[in-house]
Amino acid sequence: MKTEKDNSAGKTIPGTWQILHSGRLLPPLLVLGSSLAAGGVISLYGLYNQGLDRIALYLLVLTGGLALVGLGIFLLQMKRQLLAPLAALETSVAQVSQGEPGAALPREDTGVFSTMVADIDSINKELMDLYEDMDSRIARHTTRLAQKTASLKILYDVAATINRVEDLDELLVRFLRVLKEMVNGLAISARVVQLGGRMRLVGAIGLDNQLRREAELLPLELCPCGVALSPGDVCCRHEMQYCAKQLGRKMFSEEEVELISVPLEYHGDVLGQYDIYVRPPGLSDREDILELLETVGSHLGMAVAKQRSDENARRLSIYKERNALAHELHDSLAQTLASLRFQIRMMEDSLQQEQGCQLVASDLERIRNGVDEAHTELRELLNSFRASMDGRDLSTALEKLVQRFSSETGIATYYQQECVQPKLSSTEEMQILRIVQESLANIRKHARAHTVRVLLTCRSGAYVFLVEDDGVGFEGQAREGHPGEHIGLSIMEERARRLGGRLRIESEVGEGTRVELTYAPEVRSRDIDRKWVS
Repeated sequence: MKTEKDNSAGKTIPGTWQILHSGRLLPPLLVLGSSLAAGGVISLYGLYNQGLDRIALYLLVLTGGLALVGLGIFLLQMKRQLLAPLAALETSVAQVSQGEPGAALPREDTGVFSTMVADIDSINKELMDLYEDMDSRIARHTTRLAQKTASLKILYDVAATINRVEDLDELLVRFLRVLKEMVNGLAISARVVQLGGRMRLVGAIGLDNQLRREAELLPLELCPCGVALSPGDVCCRHEMQYCAKQLGRKMFSEEEVELISVPLEYHGDVLGQYDIYVRPPGLSDREDILELLETVGSHLGMAVAKQRSDENARRLSIYKERNALAHELHDSLAQTLASLRFQIRMMEDSLQQEQGCQLVASDLERIRNGVDEAHTELRELLNSFRASMDGRDLSTALEKLVQRFSSETGIATYYQQECVQPKLSSTEEMQILRIVQESLANIRKHARAHTVRVLLTCRSGAYVFLVEDDGVGFEGQAREGHPGEHIGLSIMEERARRLGGRLRIESEVGEGTRVELTYAPEVRSRDIDRKWVS
């Protein structure tokens, strides 16, 4: 213990001398001490001699004055070098300890505390650096938390919308602007894979930030190089200045924009995708955003799969109903017609044997022709009912129908499509397919054609289905014919009228026939289905 006290004392003394020296307190203190010591000696001298002479008295007064001067200087230096800096230091330290921004210790007139002030100021700077680092970390964590919150909100909206929105296109279009703003993209487009394997453009948002749906994108704008472009496509792989001039809108090269594809996957199958164009360097260092986009794509892919499954279930239900109806017709009406045909043949045999009236034979001939044509129409109707689309889209079904017609008849038949896959309900697709089937059936029975063309095109948001041949044609009145003849044309007109489309039939003798169906869907598929059910 004694050693520690000695060591403590040894450390205190140099500190005291350093304070006295740096505060300039040592000279006045020496003057004061020397004056007091001299005054004490003079006083002892006077006591010893029982009195002071004049010189000793003057010396005593002089030492007393020097002592007062030294004391005054000492007190003044104490105030300047110790007390005042100590008060200022206490105030500044209090501000620093309270964390006031911009609080700093005084660097001038600090007296004996200059070294201490420098040390404390260094500590204060380190604390401020720690505060700034802590603030930046808090800001980063706050931003990340806000991003996580936004991501959860987007995922919640996706999950809630999947169960609430019935139309697939509406679902995909709903998130175009959300994803574009989330990555600060330039443009975005949404595409979905059709059952036939082709991509169909659902909607897009271009550089003008205007949303354009599928109906507004028909026909698609073509780049001078022949590539179909939507407003959401802004990357040009050729002469971008030429493309921009021809298309009348801003185009970018591959170095100026980066394409981010968000696949809509379900169980490893890509059912569609979002194409987002962003400025370089893109999102290569944003793993959180890429992960969120991947999650959104998987959720929407699940929705696409669900919509497709529901559509297939509805189609299967319709096919089952039609097949059941076909069986009923076969077991009832078809048997009756077959019986009538047999009876007519028996009547023909009787008339031939008895040499009956020519008028009866003529009437019987018309009846036989009418019954034969009705029987033929019934068999074709049965085949049409049984011929399902097998889960294919309308374009694929039309291609298969044309191929089958060409192989069965030997007539050169061509199918052309000049717009994207139509987005129609199952009932609408079936009615249009039946009209085309009936047109081809009439060509096979009456036209004696060499070439047939089936064309699907688009005009001002409407779909146009054209079937034309180079056969014998007919005059305007010829289609009326006798009772029981040319039933197919009436059936086609009735189908077009109930569908809400417009059917136009043009023909001249020797110039062939042209059947044109124009249909512009204006209501939702479920409304069309409800109209046909009623």
